[in-house]
Amino acid sequence: MAILKQRLLRLGVHLRRHPYLFALIGFIGGIASFALVERQDDMAGLIALFMLASWLLLVLETPVRKLMKWLFRLDMPPSLVRFTTQLVHQESYFFVLPFFLITTTWASSQVIFTALLILAALISIIDPIYYGWLARRRWLFLAYHALALFVLLLTALPIIFHLSTPDSYAIATVVSVLFALPSLLRAIPVGGVKGAASLMAMVVVLGSAAWLGRAAVAPATLWLTEGSITHTVDRQQKSAGEGRQQFNVAQLTEQGIFAYTAIRAPLGLNERIYHQWRHQGQIVDQIPLDIHGGREDGYRAWTRKESFPADPRGQWQVRVKTEAGQQVGQLRFTVTD
Repeated sequence: MAILKQRLLRLGVHLRRHPYLFALIGFIGGIASFALVERQDDMAGLIALFMLASWLLLVLETPVRKLMKWLFRLDMPPSLVRFTTQLVHQESYFFVLPFFLITTTWASSQVIFTALLILAALISIIDPIYYGWLARRRWLFLAYHALALFVLLLTALPIIFHLSTPDSYAIATVVSVLFALPSLLRAIPVGGVKGAASLMAMVVVLGSAAWLGRAAVAPATLWLTEGSITHTVDRQQKSAGEGRQQFNVAQLTEQGIFAYTAIRAPLGLNERIYHQWRHQGQIVDQIPLDIHGGREDGYRAWTRKESFPADPRGQWQVRVKTEAGQQVGQLRFTVTD
């Protein structure tokens, strides 16, 4: 038993000497998983499953500590527990970063959320900030902890279980709030009606913030590989004609136009998306499309628009959105005289 304890201590010392090791493992795992998702390889699911397993170990930290103490009379010091939590944060944030960096629509509000993830990942590897500032602020640390689990679930659930984006988002929201409950219980004295009301209020606030802010979160496993606005589409070859960014009113009303998109999705994923046509920032049409994951060139689909406002001149956008309201990408064009 003394040998086991000594080896655990040596492992802890080694990891402390190489603080960026788990961040590097997480980032490499994220890049490898993204590449495997793009190749529609099932190995991506195993990598994502490994990342989720580390969170399960973290959640079961208290029972595991008691079991080790009962079986091996080995008591894990609090410092080792804190360090383990930091390692899980590191590998989680750096694992999801490649997905969000590639799937983010940078000309949208999603850039704020992705920038927040980059900042959270950097904080996890800077000890003076992580321990000296973040860990001392209970509420902020709770939010940081819940965010790490939330984004990991958003990335892992579609890869492992082929869940649609809305289902993954709803499950990630519920699970993150439930896993935050133990921390909330320690932070809020629930003795009495006032404490219970405060706890329920915090649960509602966390869940509502995650759900209402979904438009600013990139769908981690859906991304636009090709898109164009064109007059023609070859339906047999499923290919678009020459893409254009400018049309005149006569061309628009006489011929109509197509919005053509190719969207990559994990193998086995079935998803409903929408082409949301906007004129001068106002929604004028929203057309549903059902896509299926696993296509090498992305699932190719298009919508055609023939009816336009009386004055169609100005800036147009076609936003590609999921049922949950998350933006996959967007196309732009201008209509002139």
